[in-house]
Amino acid sequence: METVKTLKLRIKDKHAKAMLAMARDVNTVWNFCNETQYRSLKRYCNRPKVWLSGFDLQKLTAGFVKCDGITVGSTTVQLTCEEFATRLKQFKKQRLNWRVSNRKSPKYSLGWVPFKKGAAKYKNGQLRFNGIDIGF
Repeated sequence: METVKTLKLRIKDKHAKAMLAMARDVNTVWNFCNETQYRSLKRYCNRPKVWLSGFDLQKLTAGFVKCDGITVGSTTVQLTCEEFATRLKQFKKQRLNWRVSNRKSPKYSLGWVPFKKGAAKYKNGQLRFNGIDIGF
């Protein structure tokens, strides 16, 4: 049986810009998955509904990191695609809400950055993720 551990950390303010930039990139990937899913449903409207899986979305976002200047790694993009597919299936909707990155908007979405076990390293009291040493 696989156990999931959630790591919650209070990060110093000097890392806030980098973390907000990564959260903005995750929101961009989420919105891309949302748009891709909705377009696939519209394109094949005469056929039975085809829901894209997390694997399908990962294949469609393969070059997305290089083209749009996304700074988070490919593992974060893959986990975002998997999470999107899971939530799409869970809520049984054609399209989920857009994630808003503008802090002044009333519909601002709280940032989150998923990562796999091997993507983050804890050493000497700091967390190293995506080339950034994050202190507590």
